[in-house]
Amino acid sequence: MTDRLIGLFEQSDGKFLSGEQLSEELGVSRTAVWKQIERLRQQGYRFEAVSRKGYRLLSKPDRLDMSRLQLKLETERFGRYVKYYDQVESTQIVAARCVADGAEEGTLILTEEQTAGKGRMGRKWHSPVGKGIWMSLVLKPVWIPLLFTPQLTLLVAVALCRAIRGATGVEAGIKWPNDLLVGGKKVAGILLESSAEDERLQHVIAGVGISVNLQSDDFPPELWDTATSLAIEAGRQVDRIEVLSRFLLEWEQLYGLYRREGFAPIKLLWEALTVSLHRNIRCRTPQGEFEGFAEGIDEHGALQLRLADGTVKKLYSADISFG
Repeated sequence: MTDRLIGLFEQSDGKFLSGEQLSEELGVSRTAVWKQIERLRQQGYRFEAVSRKGYRLLSKPDRLDMSRLQLKLETERFGRYVKYYDQVESTQIVAARCVADGAEEGTLILTEEQTAGKGRMGRKWHSPVGKGIWMSLVLKPVWIPLLFTPQLTLLVAVALCRAIRGATGVEAGIKWPNDLLVGGKKVAGILLESSAEDERLQHVIAGVGISVNLQSDDFPPELWDTATSLAIEAGRQVDRIEVLSRFLLEWEQLYGLYRREGFAPIKLLWEALTVSLHRNIRCRTPQGEFEGFAEGIDEHGALQLRLADGTVKKLYSADISFG
Protein backbone atom coordinates (compact mmCIF):
# COMPACT_ATOMS: atom_id res chain seq x y z
CA MET A 1 0.00 0.00 0.00
CA THR A 2 2.91 2.36 0.68
CA ASP A 3 4.14 2.28 -2.92
CA ARG A 4 0.60 2.76 -4.27
CA LEU A 5 -0.02 5.70 -1.92
CA ILE A 6 3.22 7.42 -2.92
CA GLY A 7 2.37 6.76 -6.56
CA LEU A 8 -1.00 8.47 -6.21
CA PHE A 9 0.61 11.57 -4.75
CA GLU A 10 3.29 11.65 -7.44
CA GLN A 11 0.63 11.38 -10.19
CA SER A 12 -1.40 14.20 -8.61
CA ASP A 13 1.25 16.75 -9.66
CA GLY A 14 1.21 18.57 -6.33
CA LYS A 15 -2.57 18.75 -6.00
CA PHE A 16 -4.53 17.88 -2.88
CA LEU A 17 -6.01 14.40 -2.56
CA SER A 18 -8.85 13.93 -0.11
CA GLY A 19 -8.89 11.15 2.44
CA GLU A 20 -12.02 9.82 0.74
CA GLN A 21 -10.30 9.68 -2.67
CA LEU A 22 -7.30 7.90 -1.24
CA SER A 23 -9.36 5.38 0.71
CA GLU A 24 -11.41 4.53 -2.41
CA GLU A 25 -8.32 4.17 -4.61
CA LEU A 26 -6.54 1.98 -2.07
CA GLY A 27 -9.54 0.06 -0.85
CA VAL A 28 -8.89 0.85 2.82
CA SER A 29 -10.43 3.04 5.49
CA ARG A 30 -9.63 6.74 5.85
CA THR A 31 -8.08 5.91 9.23
CA ALA A 32 -5.72 3.46 7.51
CA VAL A 33 -4.78 6.18 5.02
CA TRP A 34 -4.04 8.63 7.84
CA LYS A 35 -1.89 6.04 9.66
CA GLN A 36 0.08 5.32 6.50
CA ILE A 37 0.69 9.03 5.89
CA GLU A 38 1.95 9.37 9.47
CA ARG A 39 4.35 6.45 8.89
CA LEU A 40 5.63 8.13 5.75
CA ARG A 41 6.15 11.36 7.69
CA GLN A 42 8.34 9.43 10.11
CA GLN A 43 10.36 8.21 7.12
CA GLY A 44 11.08 11.75 5.96
CA TYR A 45 8.16 12.47 3.59
CA ARG A 46 6.60 15.91 4.05
CA PHE A 47 2.86 16.42 3.60
CA GLU A 48 0.53 19.37 3.86
CA ALA A 49 -2.88 18.59 5.36
CA VAL A 50 -5.79 21.04 4.93
CA SER A 51 -9.28 20.55 6.26
CA ARG A 52 -11.82 19.67 3.52
CA LYS A 53 -9.03 19.51 0.93
CA GLY A 54 -7.01 16.53 2.08
CA TYR A 55 -3.29 15.95 1.69
CA ARG A 56 -0.60 16.83 -0.77
CA LEU A 57 2.99 15.64 -0.96
CA LEU A 58 5.52 18.46 -0.46
CA SER A 59 8.76 16.53 -0.63
CA LYS A 60 10.28 13.06 -0.51
CA PRO A 61 13.24 12.07 1.65
CA ASP A 62 16.63 12.86 0.16
CA ARG A 63 18.83 9.75 0.05
CA LEU A 64 22.60 9.81 0.01
CA ASP A 65 23.90 8.63 -3.36
CA MET A 66 26.91 6.37 -2.72
CA SER A 67 27.96 6.36 -6.38
CA ARG A 68 28.01 10.16 -6.42
CA LEU A 69 29.96 10.22 -3.16
CA GLN A 70 32.70 8.06 -4.67
CA LEU A 71 32.86 10.32 -7.72
CA LYS A 72 33.12 13.43 -5.51
CA LEU A 73 35.77 12.04 -3.17
CA GLU A 74 39.30 13.37 -3.47
CA THR A 75 40.70 11.28 -0.65
CA GLU A 76 43.06 8.34 -0.92
CA ARG A 77 41.76 6.29 2.02
CA PHE A 78 39.07 7.92 4.10
CA GLY A 79 35.58 7.16 2.86
CA ARG A 80 36.78 4.84 0.10
CA TYR A 81 35.13 1.91 1.87
CA VAL A 82 31.59 2.73 3.01
CA LYS A 83 28.96 0.70 4.85
CA TYR A 84 25.66 2.46 4.20
CA TYR A 85 22.38 1.73 5.99
CA ASP A 86 18.82 2.99 5.83
CA GLN A 87 18.52 2.79 9.61
CA VAL A 88 20.70 1.72 12.52
CA GLU A 89 20.54 2.09 16.26
CA SER A 90 23.84 4.01 16.23
CA THR A 91 26.69 4.26 13.72
CA GLN A 92 29.08 4.06 16.68
CA ILE A 93 27.74 0.61 17.55
CA VAL A 94 28.00 -0.57 13.94
CA ALA A 95 31.53 0.82 13.62
CA ALA A 96 32.61 -1.00 16.79
CA ARG A 97 31.41 -4.27 15.26
CA CYS A 98 33.30 -3.47 12.06
CA VAL A 99 36.49 -2.84 14.03
CA ALA A 100 36.04 -6.20 15.79
CA ASP A 101 35.76 -7.79 12.35
CA GLY A 102 39.03 -6.17 11.21
CA ALA A 103 37.84 -2.98 9.47
CA GLU A 104 40.66 -0.91 8.00
CA GLU A 105 41.41 2.68 8.92
CA GLY A 106 39.27 5.00 6.84
CA THR A 107 36.17 2.79 6.89
CA LEU A 108 33.06 4.97 6.92
CA ILE A 109 29.71 4.01 8.46
CA LEU A 110 26.78 6.06 7.15
CA THR A 111 23.08 5.88 7.83
CA GLU A 112 19.96 7.78 6.85
CA GLU A 113 18.53 7.49 10.35
CA GLN A 114 19.64 6.58 13.86
CA THR A 115 17.07 5.32 16.33
CA ALA A 116 19.43 5.78 19.29
CA GLY A 117 22.19 8.12 18.14
CA LYS A 118 24.89 8.54 20.77
CA GLY A 119 26.01 11.87 22.16
CA ARG A 120 28.37 12.70 24.99
CA MET A 121 27.60 11.68 28.57
CA GLY A 122 24.99 9.16 27.48
CA ARG A 123 22.80 11.72 25.73
CA LYS A 124 20.75 10.80 22.68
CA TRP A 125 21.53 12.54 19.39
CA HIS A 126 18.46 13.56 17.36
CA SER A 127 18.95 11.90 13.95
CA PRO A 128 15.82 11.95 11.74
CA VAL A 129 15.75 10.16 8.42
CA GLY A 130 17.23 11.78 5.33
CA LYS A 131 17.95 15.11 7.05
CA GLY A 132 21.53 14.96 8.22
CA ILE A 133 24.91 13.30 8.05
CA TRP A 134 25.02 10.59 10.69
CA MET A 135 28.38 8.87 10.43
CA SER A 136 31.28 7.14 12.17
CA LEU A 137 34.84 6.94 10.87
CA VAL A 138 37.32 4.24 11.85
CA LEU A 139 40.77 5.53 12.83
CA LYS A 140 43.83 3.52 13.86
CA PRO A 141 46.31 6.10 15.17
CA VAL A 142 48.57 3.55 16.87
CA TRP A 143 51.40 6.11 16.77
CA ILE A 144 49.59 8.45 19.18
CA PRO A 145 50.19 8.09 22.95
CA LEU A 146 46.97 7.66 24.91
CA LEU A 147 47.63 10.97 26.66
CA PHE A 148 47.10 12.83 23.37
CA THR A 149 43.65 11.38 22.60
CA PRO A 150 41.84 14.72 23.29
CA GLN A 151 43.79 16.25 20.41
CA LEU A 152 41.85 14.08 17.98
CA THR A 153 38.51 15.57 19.01
CA LEU A 154 39.85 19.04 18.25
CA LEU A 155 41.28 17.81 14.95
CA VAL A 156 37.90 16.42 13.87
CA ALA A 157 36.27 19.71 14.89
CA VAL A 158 38.68 21.75 12.74
CA ALA A 159 38.10 19.51 9.70
CA LEU A 160 34.34 19.66 10.17
CA CYS A 161 34.23 23.42 10.69
CA ARG A 162 36.36 24.09 7.59
CA ALA A 163 34.20 21.71 5.53
CA ILE A 164 30.92 23.34 6.61
CA ARG A 165 32.22 26.83 5.90
CA GLY A 166 33.61 25.80 2.53
CA ALA A 167 30.56 23.84 1.39
CA THR A 168 27.80 26.15 2.61
CA GLY A 169 29.23 29.56 3.52
CA VAL A 170 27.68 29.15 6.97
CA GLU A 171 30.01 30.65 9.60
CA ALA A 172 30.15 27.76 12.03
CA GLY A 173 32.40 28.03 15.08
CA ILE A 174 33.88 25.39 17.40
CA LYS A 175 32.68 25.13 20.97
CA TRP A 176 35.18 23.26 23.11
CA PRO A 177 35.44 20.34 23.24
CA ASN A 178 33.22 18.79 20.60
CA ASP A 179 30.34 20.92 19.29
CA LEU A 180 29.91 23.24 16.33
CA LEU A 181 27.68 26.26 16.76
CA VAL A 182 26.05 28.78 14.45
CA GLY A 183 24.66 31.87 16.12
CA GLY A 184 24.99 30.18 19.49
CA LYS A 185 22.97 27.13 18.44
CA LYS A 186 24.33 23.63 17.93
CA VAL A 187 24.59 22.41 14.35
CA ALA A 188 26.97 19.45 14.75
CA GLY A 189 28.47 17.24 17.42
CA ILE A 190 31.45 14.93 17.73
CA LEU A 191 31.90 11.81 19.86
CA LEU A 192 35.16 9.86 19.98
CA GLU A 193 35.32 6.37 21.48
CA SER A 194 38.68 4.65 21.72
CA SER A 195 40.53 1.50 22.71
CA ALA A 196 44.11 1.46 23.98
CA GLU A 197 46.80 -1.04 24.93
CA ASP A 198 50.09 -0.36 26.72
CA GLU A 199 49.32 3.38 26.77
CA ARG A 200 48.94 3.43 22.97
CA LEU A 201 45.75 3.92 20.99
CA GLN A 202 44.64 0.87 19.06
CA HIS A 203 41.60 2.34 17.40
CA VAL A 204 39.34 5.37 17.61
CA ILE A 205 35.79 5.61 16.30
CA ALA A 206 34.97 9.20 15.43
CA GLY A 207 31.23 9.75 15.47
CA VAL A 208 29.95 12.87 13.74
CA GLY A 209 26.39 14.15 13.56
CA ILE A 210 25.57 17.13 11.34
CA SER A 211 22.08 18.63 11.23
CA VAL A 212 22.02 19.44 7.52
CA ASN A 213 18.50 19.84 6.17
CA LEU A 214 16.34 19.77 9.27
CA GLN A 215 13.64 22.44 9.48
CA SER A 216 12.37 23.87 12.73
CA ASP A 217 9.53 21.37 13.00
CA ASP A 218 11.97 18.47 12.61
CA PHE A 219 13.45 19.24 16.03
CA PRO A 220 11.65 18.23 19.22
CA PRO A 221 10.38 21.23 21.23
CA GLU A 222 13.10 20.86 23.87
CA LEU A 223 15.75 21.62 21.19
CA TRP A 224 14.08 24.63 19.55
CA ASP A 225 16.15 27.13 21.55
CA THR A 226 19.49 25.33 21.32
CA ALA A 227 19.70 23.57 17.94
CA THR A 228 19.77 24.64 14.31
CA SER A 229 20.67 23.22 10.90
CA LEU A 230 22.78 24.20 7.94
CA ALA A 231 19.62 24.61 5.82
CA ILE A 232 18.04 26.97 8.35
CA GLU A 233 21.19 29.06 8.57
CA ALA A 234 21.92 29.05 4.82
CA GLY A 235 18.30 29.68 3.88
CA ARG A 236 18.33 26.86 1.34
CA GLN A 237 18.58 23.10 0.93
CA VAL A 238 22.16 21.91 1.41
CA ASP A 239 23.89 19.20 -0.62
CA ARG A 240 24.81 16.50 1.91
CA ILE A 241 27.27 14.81 -0.44
CA GLU A 242 29.16 18.09 -0.87
CA VAL A 243 29.46 18.58 2.89
CA LEU A 244 30.47 14.95 3.47
CA SER A 245 33.07 14.79 0.70
CA ARG A 246 34.62 18.09 1.84
CA PHE A 247 34.80 16.87 5.41
CA LEU A 248 36.57 13.66 4.41
CA LEU A 249 39.10 15.60 2.34
CA GLU A 250 39.72 18.15 5.10
CA TRP A 251 40.08 15.31 7.59
CA GLU A 252 42.55 13.33 5.51
CA GLN A 253 44.72 16.38 4.81
CA LEU A 254 44.74 17.58 8.43
CA TYR A 255 45.28 14.06 9.77
CA GLY A 256 48.33 13.81 7.52
CA LEU A 257 49.56 17.21 8.72
CA TYR A 258 49.05 16.13 12.33
CA ARG A 259 51.06 12.97 11.79
CA ARG A 260 53.93 14.86 10.14
CA GLU A 261 54.12 17.96 12.31
CA GLY A 262 52.26 17.17 15.51
CA PHE A 263 49.52 19.15 17.24
CA ALA A 264 51.00 22.66 16.94
CA PRO A 265 49.55 23.57 13.49
CA ILE A 266 46.20 22.00 14.39
CA LYS A 267 46.11 24.02 17.61
CA LEU A 268 46.55 27.26 15.65
CA LEU A 269 43.74 26.34 13.25
CA TRP A 270 41.46 25.38 16.13
CA GLU A 271 42.11 28.66 17.95
CA ALA A 272 41.21 30.59 14.79
CA LEU A 273 37.84 28.82 14.53
CA THR A 274 36.74 28.51 18.15
CA VAL A 275 34.04 30.51 19.91
CA SER A 276 35.10 29.29 23.37
CA LEU A 277 38.27 31.23 24.17
CA HIS A 278 39.00 34.66 25.66
CA ARG A 279 35.68 34.88 27.44
CA ASN A 280 34.10 33.99 30.76
CA ILE A 281 32.55 30.55 30.81
CA ARG A 282 30.94 28.07 33.18
CA CYS A 283 32.13 24.47 33.10
CA ARG A 284 30.19 21.50 34.46
CA THR A 285 32.32 18.41 35.13
CA PRO A 286 31.90 15.18 37.12
CA GLN A 287 34.11 16.84 39.77
CA GLY A 288 31.88 19.90 40.07
CA GLU A 289 31.21 23.25 38.42
CA PHE A 290 33.84 25.87 37.70
CA GLU A 291 33.67 29.44 36.43
CA GLY A 292 36.50 31.42 34.96
CA PHE A 293 38.18 32.94 31.94
CA ALA A 294 39.00 30.55 29.07
CA GLU A 295 42.61 31.43 28.25
CA GLY A 296 43.49 28.72 25.75
CA ILE A 297 44.20 25.04 25.21
CA ASP A 298 47.45 23.31 26.10
CA GLU A 299 49.57 20.91 24.04
CA HIS A 300 47.29 18.00 25.00
CA GLY A 301 44.06 19.75 24.01
CA ALA A 302 42.99 20.52 27.58
CA LEU A 303 41.14 23.77 28.25
CA GLN A 304 43.04 26.23 30.46
CA LEU A 305 40.54 27.97 32.72
CA ARG A 306 41.74 30.84 34.93
CA LEU A 307 39.67 30.87 38.10
CA ALA A 308 38.74 33.91 40.18
CA ASP A 309 41.65 33.28 42.59
CA GLY A 310 44.13 33.46 39.69
CA THR A 311 44.92 29.75 39.50
CA VAL A 312 44.67 27.91 36.18
CA LYS A 313 42.66 24.71 36.03
CA LYS A 314 43.08 22.24 33.19
CA LEU A 315 39.91 20.56 31.95
CA TYR A 316 39.91 17.63 29.55
CA SER A 317 36.15 17.33 29.26
CA ALA A 318 33.24 19.48 30.39
CA ASP A 319 29.89 20.92 29.42
CA ILE A 320 30.45 24.64 29.02
CA SER A 321 28.10 27.60 28.84
CA PHE A 322 28.86 31.21 28.21
CA GLY A 323 28.43 33.97 30.75
